[in-house]
Amino acid sequence: MMMNHFFPLLFVSVLCMNSFTGVQGKKWKGEGTTQNLESIVIGRCYDYIRIVNPSVGEKNCSQIWEAFKNAFINKDPCSILPEDYELFINLTFHTIPPNKSLFWENNQLLVNSFADRGRRYMSLGDTLFGFVGDFLNWCGQADSPGLDYESCPTTTECENNAVESFWRMLSIIYAKHSSGVIHVLLNGSAAGGAYPQPGFFADYEIPNLQKDKISQIVIWVVDDIEGPDIDSCGAHSVKTLETRLTALGYDVTCTDNDKSAPAAQRGPISSDRGGSWNKLMFVSFAGFLFRFALVY
Repeated sequence: MMMNHFFPLLFVSVLCMNSFTGVQGKKWKGEGTTQNLESIVIGRCYDYIRIVNPSVGEKNCSQIWEAFKNAFINKDPCSILPEDYELFINLTFHTIPPNKSLFWENNQLLVNSFADRGRRYMSLGDTLFGFVGDFLNWCGQADSPGLDYESCPTTTECENNAVESFWRMLSIIYAKHSSGVIHVLLNGSAAGGAYPQPGFFADYEIPNLQKDKISQIVIWVVDDIEGPDIDSCGAHSVKTLETRLTALGYDVTCTDNDKSAPAAQRGPISSDRGGSWNKLMFVSFAGFLFRFALVY
């Protein structure tokens, strides 16, 4: 009789232990490391140097992976600094052509499509160093050579996490090596303002632009299709940006999308640094940007 009661109790105990272990295993609030990270990084590296932009020359993709990995493994995932990626930058660095830099906030996938993998513009994601890490997630564990596939810290939990420090370092390098006419694409429908502060452009890219190498900064402000017209040239956060750049001595021009055009014919959709995007909206937006691309 006692055995009949024992097995149900044992079963319940095992379930509780498994549940507790699962909760304990997920240390952070963010997603864990992207599965097959090593294969993806090395594969993207070869894709870039063979197909996307062979002009960068030969790169050792295996060494690039090792430098990337060694920046954050065996370390507290909240103690990764931008300079930890210095060797990775040295191994992946290549020239950014003059007049082709494209900075952005709140519209990443539109920027990626408009840049056309570096053929029209070269955004950060179109460089080799940005290309290998785009849309991936990763972190290590203190005193362990392994990757954490269960969870990784968000920026809210700690700023010095592996992904945040990676993009900070890349933003600094990208800005330092941009030259000629600089283009900036902002979302006039973004709830937090087209020019967010804090933000990567405000905090890491503008401070590292090299004024003696830049002839002009061209700002484009575009709204979401059927979205609110929150920000425009000369107003709100965009005015703050224009004032800041002018005070730094830059020649600044700013252009809004056509406010008189029907909503279905205006602007890109919004996106954060990893948001969604619709190709049909890019087609409706292309006329606006192509018109100014030909000028600048």
